[in-house]
Amino acid sequence: MKKTIKRTFRVSKYVIYKETLVDYKEHFWSFLGAFVGIGLIAFIQSHSVSATENIFLIGSFGASSVLIYGAIQSPLAQPRNLVGGHVISAIVGVTIYKIVPDIIWLSAPLAVAFSIVMMQYTKTLHPPGGATALIAVSSVGKIPELGYWYVLSPVLSGCIILLLTALLFNNLTPNRSYPSHSRFKRLLRKKHEHTHKMKK
Repeated sequence: MKKTIKRTFRVSKYVIYKETLVDYKEHFWSFLGAFVGIGLIAFIQSHSVSATENIFLIGSFGASSVLIYGAIQSPLAQPRNLVGGHVISAIVGVTIYKIVPDIIWLSAPLAVAFSIVMMQYTKTLHPPGGATALIAVSSVGKIPELGYWYVLSPVLSGCIILLLTALLFNNLTPNRSYPSHSRFKRLLRKKHEHTHKMKK
């Protein structure tokens, strides 16, 4: 037991220490990715709905940006987790809202709790997904009126924008690689080698 605690403490210390070693270049790419990703969603919103209806720029996208641009190696930041976590949570949130629409003290905890379990079950755990489920049951105005369209837009469409931006900005330098899946890394490595040979 003591060995397990000591090992967990050592790993935690290492992870925390490693996170503090991010250099200014990493800050730059994290900033640029988040700025462009959220900026694109905000731009679409500003040109398609009135200023009072925040239906494309949902709060959980901000939390996702922290992961997919600032902690790109995290298992919770990978594409499967980003898209799957949000979409599953949105489906759960809308379903709970349809079952118990006017009992917020029941619908809110049910939406978050079920979304966590469903993300765990499907191996798509993404913390901002809990907020996506909560938004579906606690919002007023346009979002409740969308019903299951909420899953497609803003949730899925926003996730795709964030993901495409992450794939672009997180792979512009050799020091950053996203997603962290080994198959994708091999494809990127082959592409870099092929480009290098062509230049020669």
